[in-house]
Amino acid sequence: MSGKRSAGLLVYRVTDAGTEVLIGHMGGPFWAGREAAAWSMPKGEYEDDEAPEDAALREFREELGLEPPAGPWLPLGEERRRSGKRVTAWAAEGDLDPAGAVFGTFTMEWPRGSGVQREFPELDRVAWVPLGEAGELLVAGQRPFLDRLARSISRSG
Repeated sequence: MSGKRSAGLLVYRVTDAGTEVLIGHMGGPFWAGREAAAWSMPKGEYEDDEAPEDAALREFREELGLEPPAGPWLPLGEERRRSGKRVTAWAAEGDLDPAGAVFGTFTMEWPRGSGVQREFPELDRVAWVPLGEAGELLVAGQRPFLDRLARSISRSG
């Protein structure tokens, strides 16, 4: 079982039309042309010497090039993926402009086996999505965080 850990921040806003979450479509060739289960909250891996909250903040800045809302942060708990990786998430209310995003990049060999290294955006677009529709777009391992966010909002409102 993998010991990898990841942390992320799910930004949300409450409008007259309801609650929306800010999520991003994953970049690179594996996700191109896919919509369903191809979106993610900004998140990334961290090591033992970094607090998960710090990793969530770092990854948000790296992936979106935006400052996250100052807080408060609502803990959304942890989910274990089939691979064994653990994902910890928080939510924060804010109203960021997706047009201002400057996406971080990663490098990988593509096409596989070609020996050619190419750079791809970690996320290739970001959007506000109604909470009730985001589950269809998010990768399966992050969907429970939407339910937890909805419960937290309903308790506080």
